[in-house]
Amino acid sequence: MKIGLISDTHGWLDSKVFNYFESCDEIWHAGDIGNIEVTQQLEAFKPLRAVYGNIDGREIRIKYPGHQNFICEGLHVWITHIGGRPPTYTPDILKTFKQKLPDIFICGHSHILQVMHDKKHPPVLYLNPGAAGRYGFHQVRTILRFDIQQAKISNMQAIELGPRSYRITDSQL
Repeated sequence: MKIGLISDTHGWLDSKVFNYFESCDEIWHAGDIGNIEVTQQLEAFKPLRAVYGNIDGREIRIKYPGHQNFICEGLHVWITHIGGRPPTYTPDILKTFKQKLPDIFICGHSHILQVMHDKKHPPVLYLNPGAAGRYGFHQVRTILRFDIQQAKISNMQAIELGPRSYRITDSQL
């Protein structure tokens, strides 16, 4: 299964996402969606799993949970928006980790692209796709794309969509 991972769109979806996620079987959104139109566009394109983030309003929070826990190709996946990162997870995440570790732990929120194995909590692979939207302190908009097959992750790709903000040229008016 090929996965497209995105986060922190903050109400704006770059059309390049559709090109990069064309070969994906599912899209996973790690919160701070911004408005329901973003998820409607993604859902019309591919199956979507999403969680709400701290900026998301009632309409998004009704439709999407704060956490997604599921099995994909034999791996336990946990998606949430705010969870910290290795080794400094939030207290509620650490409490849950004591009961059951996911194979893949996905967060958004920081706007910082990170892919790393958690040495303190093996076998956890921590993924944060960075931010795909135009709002925040990040300089470059990013997403991740990867494969999961037979309980193995492969072909991890970090994709840069371009600078966070851009100038509108006369030809774009």
